[in-house]
Amino acid sequence: MRIEGKGLIDRARPVRFRFDGVSYGGFEGDTVASALLANGVRLMGRSFKYHRPRGVLTAGSEEPNALMEIGTGAARTPNVRATMQEIYQGLEARSQNRVGPLHRDLLSINDLFPGALSAGFYYKTFMWPRAFWEKLYEPVIRRAAGLGALSGQPDPGRYEKAFAHCDLLVIGAGPTGLMAALTAARAGADVILADENARLGGRLLSETEEIDGRPAMQWVADMLDLLRDTGNVRIMARTTITGAYDGGTYGALERVGQHRPETPDLPLECFWRIHARQAVLAAGALERPLAFPMNDRPGIMLAGAVRTYLNRYGVAPGRDITLFACNDDAHRTALDLIEAGIRVAAVIDSRADATAQGDYRLLAGAQVIHSKGRRALREITVRHKGMQDTILTDCLAMSGGWNPSVHLTCHMNARPVWDDRIKGFVPAPGAVPGLTPAGACAGIYATHACLASGVEAAKTALKALGKSAPRVAVPAASDQTGAVQALWYVEGKGRAWLDFANDVTTKDIRLAARENFRSVEHMKRYTTQGMAPDQGKNSNIAALALLADTTGRGIAETGTTTYRPPYVPVSISAMAAGAGGKGFAPERFTTSHAATVAREAPMIEAELWYRPGYFPARGETTWRQSCDREVAMVRDAVGICDVSTLGKIDIQGPDAAAFLDFVYTNTFSTLKPGRVRYGLMLREDGHVMDDGTTARLSDTHFVMTTTTAAAGQVMTHLDFVHQALRPDLDVRFISVTEHWAQFAIAGPRSRDLLNSLLDTPIDGESWPFMACGPVSVHGVAGRLFRISFSGEHAYEIAVPARYGDALFRDLVARAETLGGGPYGMEALNVLRIEKGFITHAEIHGRVTAFDIGMERMISPGKDCIGKTAAMRAGLTGPEREQLVGLKPVGTVKQLTSGAHLFEPDAEPVRVNDLGYVTSVCFSPTLGTYLGLGFLKNGRARHGETVKHVDHLRGVETLCEVCDPVFFDAEGARVRG
Repeated sequence: MRIEGKGLIDRARPVRFRFDGVSYGGFEGDTVASALLANGVRLMGRSFKYHRPRGVLTAGSEEPNALMEIGTGAARTPNVRATMQEIYQGLEARSQNRVGPLHRDLLSINDLFPGALSAGFYYKTFMWPRAFWEKLYEPVIRRAAGLGALSGQPDPGRYEKAFAHCDLLVIGAGPTGLMAALTAARAGADVILADENARLGGRLLSETEEIDGRPAMQWVADMLDLLRDTGNVRIMARTTITGAYDGGTYGALERVGQHRPETPDLPLECFWRIHARQAVLAAGALERPLAFPMNDRPGIMLAGAVRTYLNRYGVAPGRDITLFACNDDAHRTALDLIEAGIRVAAVIDSRADATAQGDYRLLAGAQVIHSKGRRALREITVRHKGMQDTILTDCLAMSGGWNPSVHLTCHMNARPVWDDRIKGFVPAPGAVPGLTPAGACAGIYATHACLASGVEAAKTALKALGKSAPRVAVPAASDQTGAVQALWYVEGKGRAWLDFANDVTTKDIRLAARENFRSVEHMKRYTTQGMAPDQGKNSNIAALALLADTTGRGIAETGTTTYRPPYVPVSISAMAAGAGGKGFAPERFTTSHAATVAREAPMIEAELWYRPGYFPARGETTWRQSCDREVAMVRDAVGICDVSTLGKIDIQGPDAAAFLDFVYTNTFSTLKPGRVRYGLMLREDGHVMDDGTTARLSDTHFVMTTTTAAAGQVMTHLDFVHQALRPDLDVRFISVTEHWAQFAIAGPRSRDLLNSLLDTPIDGESWPFMACGPVSVHGVAGRLFRISFSGEHAYEIAVPARYGDALFRDLVARAETLGGGPYGMEALNVLRIEKGFITHAEIHGRVTAFDIGMERMISPGKDCIGKTAAMRAGLTGPEREQLVGLKPVGTVKQLTSGAHLFEPDAEPVRVNDLGYVTSVCFSPTLGTYLGLGFLKNGRARHGETVKHVDHLRGVETLCEVCDPVFFDAEGARVRG
């Protein structure tokens, strides 16, 4: 099916590739679609719902039918458009959405029952018997649903993300975009010219017209040379602008290595974030199909696509080609085919006044009403002057006109405007700030007018940039637009497809209207129209026109569905480039990690940090044995715990104290140097954000400690407060979490251990509870804080991180001589629950200071973030769920976090829910399970009994409500 002398492919570079296991030949510059057509392959896929045979429909990224899996094994990529995938030596392509061979898909049996699979069939069919949904209906539907399939293995491909800045971004490199780029470049602007195709030129690569007396393809090549010579134009081929966002930011997907054999040094794709001061949208227009009975057979395609395959790829999609159109543009396809020596069986034009533009048979005022041919088109039936005629043909090129590609102009909630002149929607004025639509995407179709539009759009952008526009001559070119008639669908017997990929027919749209889904958004969701991989690019306008006719409204009144980014599918790997494996979840290790692992401690994740769960001793076979031993060790002797993961923020400046007063509920300006204070931080909505201790090292120097989970959040919060709320305060801060290795030394013998280590011993008077200051450890300057998260006499010692490993090993060795040793997160959790200390299990984002019993920490003498919001009605009072302690008192002694609380005799259902459990443990100190949770009016219910119910684990326990501080409520041990 190759046509000699046609196309931009390199016939000196043959390429072999495989499709469904069969080897085919093509040439460099071919796509999979063009190469398969050249080999006479028509059947390339199966439709989504009915599994009907489908062939290629378009020649661009809007292709709904020819979707394939590219690659093998873990490198397999599904739903790749055959019209965009360039062939290369060794390429493996595979059809998808089938069971068995492509030509004998077993699921094509669905096509025998179209009435059972009409719009909304799943809402109506699979509701009864109810028990069948999970056991039968859902598994069957999920098995049949989907198009391509992922390998299920980690993607081995490389991906990148990048950033770019420019004065002007030109989107699309057709005649409009090329002229816009040249005009801006000559004005000295920094220009990015992006186009989704491998070759730049847009529709000019598919036409035989002339520009400035030269073939259009030659003019494109000369223009690209001019643009490169300017030195300030970055040409980005194979790059699709996927979305328009605030502040002149555009997403772009560049296909870097997908058109080459495996190249380890190249990424497959790169996702760009381009910030442009101005932009010109020259994205062109998309040809729309015609909905007539049985219009989906392989061999039925768009007239413009036929021109593309002929003129750009040198391929004839058929030997006897027929055209069906309602506009003048399609007649150009007939002329190009005849000039190439291909037989045109007929041109069928629905307009009664249509005239032939060449030597071909014209049937004016006629319509195609049927087609035949299961795996490839064989014949069509034409209705003409009240008669029906049959035409033998193997390719039908159809054209319902062109739709401006307005998608990017709608990404910031603008709606396009109906233009009756072109029977299509055009961008609304000012739809995207700084973006100027031009050319075909603005409803301007004639070549000369597009060239002029590109120049004018560039001048508009240059004016906004404050640059003078140069004088640029508009090349001579055709100024003929041609007439178009509105023809959306053809009445006849049989199904007429609108959305080819999702198998939505005209009947489905009418059914949706009859069932009162009259809004385009409701119709879309009920029928799945426009929700296919092409996102309605081929079908949306015809579908809404049909909905308008059915409901008795105009097209403009009916409106369009919402166009959202991305314009084309974007692989998650490209958007998340660098975030695979450890890039997705980086492993952060403490300085004690090697020593911890050497003790065979199992590691658990705490945010991105890895911390030991417990330290197993010889003879211990369960984690509970180790945990109970470690708790007793801290209560009776001394324990060592690495707390370096806690966020540490160094805050300095004359206004540091005033800044802390504003971000904390309590007052820090009265804190004396050398002392530490516990603080509570609220969000702007009055709910608790974080808690922690802050030490004052001098009048202008503080060190804030945050929880591990909220370290990043708090740092971001402080940045926002300083920049947006209190820029008047002279204060600076920086995260120093990784700068310091910090260890808790907890237990009755903690001071003995410290004094064996410090260069200058301490005592209770010089280091009272909540004291801090500098110390020297074997000549190394460090910091010591007398604070406790265990309820025991405890300290935290910090040294520069490079000394962390040595200090941890030394601390553990000394602790073991005193009857102690290291303890992990499990024991740490038990110790804090025994003392009623909260973590982010309790301050999980929807609790207030009142809920946790800390409302008195909101100072009445100053303002702070969240103070006013925290006083709102409903955020305090007995109806709130308040922090309480729980002890099992029934025969069942087990407690589980996540369980809910009910009255003892109440049915455990949602309407009777009184609260929930956040933290539980078995306390070896008290010999019972303990829990923390939230209970309505909980502080007034101490001593009462509630029922703990965990439906998931099947646990039901009676609990006594008590104070959340279970152990040493007076705090004698921590202050002793």
